[in-house]
Amino acid sequence: MTDLFAACARLPAGLVTEAIPPSVRCGLQYAPAPRREGNDVVLDFGPWVPRAPACHLLPSLALLTPDPYAVRFEVSGRRRGAWTSWIATTTLGDHDFASLPTTADGLTADIDEIRATPPVDAVRLRLRVGGDGESLHHAAWLVTLSAWDGALGSQGSTPSSILPLAVPARTQLGEPDTVRLRICSPTSIGMVMEYLGRAVPTMTLADAVFHAPTDRYGVWAAAVRAAAAHGVPGYLLRFSDWEAAAWCLARGLPIVASIRFSPGELRNAPIPDTTGHLVVITGLDGNAVLVNDPVASEIPLVPRRYDREEFTRAWLEKSGVGYVFFPPVS
Repeated sequence: MTDLFAACARLPAGLVTEAIPPSVRCGLQYAPAPRREGNDVVLDFGPWVPRAPACHLLPSLALLTPDPYAVRFEVSGRRRGAWTSWIATTTLGDHDFASLPTTADGLTADIDEIRATPPVDAVRLRLRVGGDGESLHHAAWLVTLSAWDGALGSQGSTPSSILPLAVPARTQLGEPDTVRLRICSPTSIGMVMEYLGRAVPTMTLADAVFHAPTDRYGVWAAAVRAAAAHGVPGYLLRFSDWEAAAWCLARGLPIVASIRFSPGELRNAPIPDTTGHLVVITGLDGNAVLVNDPVASEIPLVPRRYDREEFTRAWLEKSGVGYVFFPPVS
């Protein structure tokens, strides 16, 4: 079971709720007023109470501005009436925030996701923005927190077929040799953004999502941040079943899915195995999942059909994380 908590400012509430599957939707929190804390601008959210104690937390910020800024997510959880200490995810952007641990009281932040052992029955989220934090006062923004209880839902109640969305194909292998094997995330983001009417070159997005401290192009929250800089709002969700995914696809919302598989586990894939790869889910066709896979060698080979059971193991049973973007507001 997954719950998605959300708050927004200067975005139509209906636009946001209509982009979040009802099975995970927890309504919209009233947007808190930004407050100053030294050189930082801070937003406080929660307490948010999931339907079941959560062991996996995934925050995101879509701040719809091209202005540069840095952001860090800070989380505290509650167990048996007592709140844990605050911990912090990695910083996105160029800013030196005051030090905060990444591990405390059974909460551990692994770059952009937080694991709770044992699970927490409520969560507080603190958003810390540096650089041009004033954007929070005038730009539209969406903050979300995905809270998952660790259990997979039923996989047999989804529609057998959903016509594929016309997501333009891109291959990452056409980009510079130095990065082409590492940029599945920005290539997938670019496909979805172009589908939504905002075409941005893959390498422009790659430069935006690159996280120098970890030498990664695949930090999940950085993907939402990069799309928002071009006016495309979105959020991160830990999908636990096909119901929420099918709902998104049926409403014209493709899903950028984080998958992992070993040799022989995903037939018809362009690569034999991966410890982390991003693809775009575009539709369903019986026992097949329709996907744009950016690591295909040529654009005509990017659209793929994967066995649904195999893809379920590679996605929902391994990571389950997806980026969901929806149409720009202007």
